[in-house]
Formats: sequence, C-alpha cells, structure tokens
Amino acid sequence: MKNSRLRRNGFWLALSLVLCLVSAIGASAVQTAVGSIAVKDLQWETSSGRMLNALLFVPDSATAGDPAPAVVVSHGWWNNREMQDANYVELARRGFVVLSIDMYGHGNSEPLPADELEVGGTGLYDGVKLIADLPYVDNDRIGVTGHSNGARAANFSVLIDNEADQQLIASVFLVDNEALYTGEDGDYTNLYGSRDVGLVADQYDEFFFRSYDAEGNVLTPPREFATTPNAQSFLNFGADPADGERRDVDTVYTEEIDGTEAIRVLHTPAQTHPWGTISKYTVADLVEFFDTTLDAPNPIEATSQIWQLKEFFTALGLIGFGIFLVAFTRALLATRAFAGLRVAEVAPARPAGRIGQAWFWGGLAVSAVLSAWTYVWLSQQAWLGGIVFNAVPNAVPTGSVFFIAVWAAINGVAAILIMTASYLLFGKKNGVHLRELGIFPGWRKLLHSAALAVVVTAAAYGLVFLADYFFKTDFRFWVVALKWFPQDKIWYAFVVLPLFLVYFVANSVALNVFNRFTLGGREWLNTAVLALFNALGPIVLVLAQYLTFASSGHLIPDFGGIFSIWLFPVILILAVTAVISRKIYRETNNPYIAGFLNAAVVALMSVSNSLVVTY
Repeated sequence: MKNSRLRRNGFWLALSLVLCLVSAIGASAVQTAVGSIAVKDLQWETSSGRMLNALLFVPDSATAGDPAPAVVVSHGWWNNREMQDANYVELARRGFVVLSIDMYGHGNSEPLPADELEVGGTGLYDGVKLIADLPYVDNDRIGVTGHSNGARAANFSVLIDNEADQQLIASVFLVDNEALYTGEDGDYTNLYGSRDVGLVADQYDEFFFRSYDAEGNVLTPPREFATTPNAQSFLNFGADPADGERRDVDTVYTEEIDGTEAIRVLHTPAQTHPWGTISKYTVADLVEFFDTTLDAPNPIEATSQIWQLKEFFTALGLIGFGIFLVAFTRALLATRAFAGLRVAEVAPARPAGRIGQAWFWGGLAVSAVLSAWTYVWLSQQAWLGGIVFNAVPNAVPTGSVFFIAVWAAINGVAAILIMTASYLLFGKKNGVHLRELGIFPGWRKLLHSAALAVVVTAAAYGLVFLADYFFKTDFRFWVVALKWFPQDKIWYAFVVLPLFLVYFVANSVALNVFNRFTLGGREWLNTAVLALFNALGPIVLVLAQYLTFASSGHLIPDFGGIFSIWLFPVILILAVTAVISRKIYRETNNPYIAGFLNAAVVALMSVSNSLVVTY
C-alpha cells in the first residue's frame, strides 16, 4: 500500500515538473518566435537616479544597418512588465523592437517614493531614452503605449518629451485611461502636437471615461464616452468640441500639424478595464495603429495573433506549480527529515448526521456572508484607504496586498469563532476529539510543520526562478501570476505574512478538522463544496458588481471598481488552496502544514505582483 502511494505520488511529482518545463519552453518559443527574437532582461540606473527593470525584445531584422521602429510598453498600477505580454509578443513578431518596463515601484524595479509618482514618466520616459540610444532602433519612429496607469505614464512621458530639446516620441496609444484634453487653464487644447495618438475607452471601464457636472455627479457612463466633449475634442485634435465636427469611433482622422500629418483614432470596445490587457480586439487595434504610424517591418494582419499560445503555456506552469506543492510535500514526508510528520493512515471521512449537516451548511453560509460583507465594509474604511492608496504616510510598503491580508485575517478570526461555537455546542457532545484530528500537534511538530512549508515554498519558487533564468518566462494566467522577484520582496512578504497565517491556518483547520465529511458518500464532493464556499463571497461580489454595471452603466454605489478587480485572482487562490489543504491533511492528519504553506506562497505571490511605495 505504501509503495503504491509513493508510485502514484511519483507520477504527480513528475507530471508537475513536466508541466513547468513544457510551460517555460513553450512560452519562450512563442515570445522569441522560435528563436528569431532575442529577449534580454535589463536593469540599469536611469537619468532619474533610480534602478529600472525591463524586458527588451530585439527581432533579428533590427540591425544597425537597417534600424527598426520601437515601442515602449507599460503595465498598469499594481502589476508588472509581463502583463504586457500580448502586446510585446505581437509587436516583436511584426519587427518592432519592444521594451516592456516594470514601472518604478513595480516588479523588479526600484520602489517608488510617494512624493515622486511622476518621476521619469514613472519609468516609461526613462525607457524611451534608453531605447532611443540603441544602434538598431530608428529614433524617429518610437512609440509608447500603456494600460491604465501605464497610459497615464505615457501621458507623463509626452509632457516631459514636450520640454525636451529633442522630442523622441512619435506615436502614442493609450489603453483604458484618459487622454490629455485640456491645458493648465482648463481650455481644450492639443498637448500631443504632431504625434499620432490612439485611445481605447472601454464601455465598461471601472475608473475612467465618465463625464461630470460641476458638483461632481456622473452625467454619462463610460459606454457613452464617444458622445462627450472630451472624446469629441480628442478626435478634433484639441479643438473646442462646440467648434468641431461630430466624429465617430473606429475611424482614423488626420490633420496637418506643424507640417506633419497627424492621426487621431478612438476605439470603444464593450469590455471591462482589466480585460483590456488580454483583449484580442484591443491588441489588434494596437498593432494596427503602430503598423500605420510607425510602419511595421514585418506587416502581419492585425487579427492574426499568437500571444494566446503563450498564455496557454504559462497557464500550464501555474497548474504544474499547484500540483508540485502537494506532490513535493508528499515526497518530503517520505524522507528521514520529515517522516515524523507523516501518519500511516488518516481516519476516513464519514457521513455527517442531520445535525452535523446543519452545522456544516450553516457554517459555510455564515462564512460566505461574512466574507462578502467584511470585504465591502473594509473598502469603505477611510483609514485603510489612506494606506492602500498611499494618501497618508505609513509603514506599509504594499498597500493593496495589506488590504487583502487584513480582510483575510478578519475572516480567519471569524472562522475561529465559528469553529469554537461548533465544538462547544455540537462537536464536544458528539465525540469529536480535537487532539485525534490534529488540532493539538505539540510545539515540536508545529515547528517541524513550519520547516516543511518553508522547504516546499523555496523549492516551488525555485521552479519559477529556473523558468525566469533560462527562458525569461513566468507562470501566469491573466491576473494570476507567479514571477521571480528580487530579495527585497521577501522582506515585504514578512510584513503581511502574519495576517495571511491567521487566515490560512484557520481555514485549513476549518476545512479538515471541522468540515471533513462525505457528501453523497464521496469525500471529493465535500472538498469541492468547501473550495466553492471558500470563494463564494468574492464570486457573489464580482457578479453583483458587473451585473449592476452591465444593466445600469454604473458600479454599485460605495463599492469602488478596484476592489472588485482585486477579487479576480482571490477567487482562484481561495478555491485552489482549499484543495491543497485537504490533500496534504490526508497524508499527515495535520492542518498546519498546508496553512503555513498556503500563507507563504500567497504572501510572496502577492507582494511580487503589486506596487511598492516608500515614504
């Protein structure tokens, strides 16, 4: 029996490694066009006096004798350079030299001082200056683009470029953030000059593209943006909308400015703000725009896209990473160092009686309601908002992660209270023995459990490191990402780790000690229900937000769009960690190993994919 379990685990461990390897090789093949595009990981001290990190993509066709046009791309706030993979894959295969930056405060770049949020165009203009000096780049054909706050960084860069002795930016494509419409006096004007400019304004953008009255009340939702004065002024090259003609979306308009024919174009796809990073329509609009304005060396139909293959391969890596967490833990339990944490056999899950079923379903319902309610309540707390959005000086370097961690800890405490009530009112009277279920393992075994979690976390992130070091890829799907990080992220993780420990340890105890039953005679069904209810509160909030948005054109009052966006990765994380907890518990009769492991992985995952601000 033991040998059979080891063989099965050996298969899963091997599968996890194969998935991670296939992920890295496949993603690398896509982004290098099977070796015809060189990918370089750059880190340099810029003229702003800060360390900036970026990925540089250089097609074989770009040479000093035949310099290519170039585009600097930027992610949005609380993200990193890899979030632009759809754009850099498609631009590079069309012959553009592409620089994808980690904005200051993000990814592997230096933290961002709170009083210098616009420094160097938040790094984007410093990237422009670097790429303009490369011998294989035609510095008369340099474009910039960014999503969300990356688009704001592009606007910062245009204003810096306007003051430069030699203007470097020829073309600008803004995705999901406002364009520059007015000057310092509030009058409509053309701050882009003779540059070509495109703008993507999503019809369901959570943050931008509304018009307001003098009191700040919303007059028009994002889906009506094309009719607003801002949109019409943009399409009329900064003219007062009262004086310009009525212009339409998806139409290229030209006008001669300073002897140069300039372009303006507006797209308003029916999509949300975060979807803009992986929208095939927005990617098509972007590559078509730069092909038109900068002349792509290798023209390819805009709708012919392969970046989805890279997304597929990096998603395989995510799956492999998750399997590895469980399989490698099991493998270590067979070693001398950690054999003391393994048990010969965990008591099988049994059906719950009628009263037990009532406590089970009742506890899940209460937990889901509390999860949703506390999230909305926290989003409305001014003191926490000041930390999260860097409005007040504070000691928290990663405000967004701190918000999620505080919410998680509150729900961990709520779970402890629910479990205590369940035990005192039901379990104690019905033969539940907590020590037998692993809730009191002793300090020695508890420390042993923590050591195992540390080793597994280090080994799992070793896979992420290898993918980055050899292939310049990571493991991700859309907003869920595992990327390699510099050592400072470890210390940032320690700031939020205690809060995540409260939640994930309590959650593992709840799942395995108090809620491990068979449903319909099957334990896996119980695990699936627990995974669903782990994420149910966030699922309900996201559905409520976007159903409201779709029907009315407006978000739920007093529930900001960023808070529902932050729940996208949370939903997957909460469901997957529930499954990991159960599988490890069944090998150890110990709920703490998975609690420690999940907390460590999520803390590192979170801080390496967010914004770091210092005061």
